Amino acid sequence: MADAALRYPKLFLSLVKFEHTIFALPFAYIGAFLAVDGVPSASDLVWVTVAMIGARSLAMALNRLIDAGIDARNPRTAGRELPRGALRSWQVVLFCLGSLAVFLVAVYQLAPIVRWLWPIPVAAFVVYPYLKRATWLSHFWLGAVDGLAPVGAWAAITNELPLEAWLLGAAVAFWVAGFDVLYALFDLQHDREHGLHSVPARFGIRATFTVARLCHIATVVFLALAGFALSVGILYWLGVLAVAGLLLYEHSLVSPRDTTRLDMAFFTMNGVISVTFFLFVLADVVV
Repeated sequence: MADAALRYPKLFLSLVKFEHTIFALPFAYIGAFLAVDGVPSASDLVWVTVAMIGARSLAMALNRLIDAGIDARNPRTAGRELPRGALRSWQVVLFCLGSLAVFLVAVYQLAPIVRWLWPIPVAAFVVYPYLKRATWLSHFWLGAVDGLAPVGAWAAITNELPLEAWLLGAAVAFWVAGFDVLYALFDLQHDREHGLHSVPARFGIRATFTVARLCHIATVVFLALAGFALSVGILYWLGVLAVAGLLLYEHSLVSPRDTTRLDMAFFTMNGVISVTFFLFVLADVVV
């Protein structure tokens, strides 16, 4: 029993790649801080954090559950918890229900509007894993889902959904779609052999880099548009420049002829980007 008490938490944390929460959570905080042009209450920040953890855990667990068969046929993913038998499907279903419960508890501590809107992201979580079976646009669906982080946090604190929140959401959506397109290069051959859809499988490697670059240009554009719509200071604009510079550096690490550093570009730099921009926004609203 003691062994299980230690083993299962580690397995579930690995299942949902809990450490990757660093990608989306800072943007939820950015939405929250910009919504009030200052520091939200401790209660709001705690419940936004809990909601994000519950939502992301639900989304990742559903993805792993629905894609278990696909993952088992892919050498890159065959070692994941479900394909290798470390976790059973019923255990992951229970984890999904628990994550949904955590999400809903947090939602009902926040502004009334999110109590009506919560089914939208949950439905989007369920749809996403199936899209790769039908369309290469799945990358953009994933981006749109992650783009709900600043939008949802803004609504959860102010009970409103203004244009500024959607501009931030669009920036996140294109940011995530851009690096997800590059990440799909890992499975290019497998996707083609098994009839799965992605930008690399449909259009090839060179076009993949073009799409990713255009997405990340759009990210900077939407961050700038959000800045124009808001009464932000110089530190926000320095943050936008920092994001642009980091994205430029990220793209310098890989090319259609050399994808050996794709892991570094995807995992390391995207965490740096989200945290860096959050720190600039934090400094801007408190100074």
